[in-house]
Amino acid sequence: MKKLFLFTALMLIASMSFCQTITLTFTAKDNQNNHVRLDSVQITNVMRVWEETIRYPDTVLQLNCGVGIENYAVGNDFSLSQNVPNPFDGTTTVNLQLNYADNVHFSVFDVNGKNIIDKNMFLDADFYTFRLTLATPQTYFLCVKTSRNEETIKMVNMKNGGDNRFELVGKKDVQISCDLKSAKSESENPFEIGDMMQFVGLATINGVNYVSAPIIQPQTASQLIELQFDVTILPVDGQPCYDAPTVTDVDGNVYNTVVIGQQCWMKENLRTTKYADNTSISMGGNNTSSTTAYIYYPNNNADNVADYGYLYNWPAVMGTSSSSSANPSGVQGICPDGWHVPSDAEWTQLTSYVKSKPEYVSDNCYGPDGVNGTYCIAKALASTMGWRSSENTSAPGYVPSSNNVTGFSMVPAGNYDESYYDFSEYAYFWASNFYDNGDFDFVYYRSIGYNYSSIGRSGYRRSAGYSVRCVKD
Repeated sequence: MKKLFLFTALMLIASMSFCQTITLTFTAKDNQNNHVRLDSVQITNVMRVWEETIRYPDTVLQLNCGVGIENYAVGNDFSLSQNVPNPFDGTTTVNLQLNYADNVHFSVFDVNGKNIIDKNMFLDADFYTFRLTLATPQTYFLCVKTSRNEETIKMVNMKNGGDNRFELVGKKDVQISCDLKSAKSESENPFEIGDMMQFVGLATINGVNYVSAPIIQPQTASQLIELQFDVTILPVDGQPCYDAPTVTDVDGNVYNTVVIGQQCWMKENLRTTKYADNTSISMGGNNTSSTTAYIYYPNNNADNVADYGYLYNWPAVMGTSSSSSANPSGVQGICPDGWHVPSDAEWTQLTSYVKSKPEYVSDNCYGPDGVNGTYCIAKALASTMGWRSSENTSAPGYVPSSNNVTGFSMVPAGNYDESYYDFSEYAYFWASNFYDNGDFDFVYYRSIGYNYSSIGRSGYRRSAGYSVRCVKD
């Protein structure tokens, strides 16, 4: 009998040693190889007859070999549920099952690792429901830790909940060193290596719901699974970018985006004080430099940053990158991950496209386009706020409420050039490459003015402080 028990135990250990965790990462493409943002993925284990769904923004599912298999299933003494709903509009709930009395630590972190909520409770063995309210729309991580267990879940808040609160619903009153990297979507369904699996993606494309072609296969290893949709994404001018309606920088600033032609642009001026690697940039004040990175307040007033962004000299814009005239530039510089500083060629792509659309060209506006500008489209690209008044009917300062038919929203932040100039009158934007005059101190820029119908194109000293817009990679 002892031998039989020992043999069984050894077989159990051997079978578990051959088990492994399978991580499935899902992505999707349309029939032109454009990235498709998945609303959800349905995962079916054909052999064991179960199905579950992961939903945006989650695109990763972890399958644990042996989970749910009768011979060695182990009862959980600690279980943290995924919050419901997720994503949520300011308020969500989460359940915790605790089969032992312990001190429980709860913390909520934002995507930059900032601790938003930090609480500690002593809880008896029981099933608990908590209500979580968050003030800022973005992705968060809830970390829960006891003396025996630790789990982290990812949550997405879509709206302002008023303030940050974590409450035990109907019961009592959570400090931590949780590792944010432990966040995961983990299946609790039974799985064994080689199980026949089916994967189907769902996505909203061009305002219509689509289902991907199913993938059916035995699953023997971790894999990046690309789902295919038989449809082409159609960019829509003035709308948020299909797969990036917003973008968040390293400081936590959230920017709206806009589609213009085939390009995806930030709809707002950059207002970060750091590079994506968290390296800070010094405030320039009244300092100028063609080599040291500086940022400036528009019109030397910090209150202007929220609406106008910062002004940056070119060294701040480029970081450690070199001049690039390519399209796309390939220069991340000051931009968030996945975005880059536009080259002069990319600015030209924008202005040429806008000029090609009659609905974007001002009526009764004339002027020969040339190397120094594109006429009659300033109003189409200018925002509806902040412009000094003008009598030129084709200029941003004339009835500003009629501006911005493209949705690009250029704002008149002015510039810094040993002093502060042109606030409410001009907008200046850097490009990623040197100006074609042989002087490597001069860099391309684009500009619009309150009294002009054109988008100006020229070069200026890289020590100046101009605004920045980023383009999606």
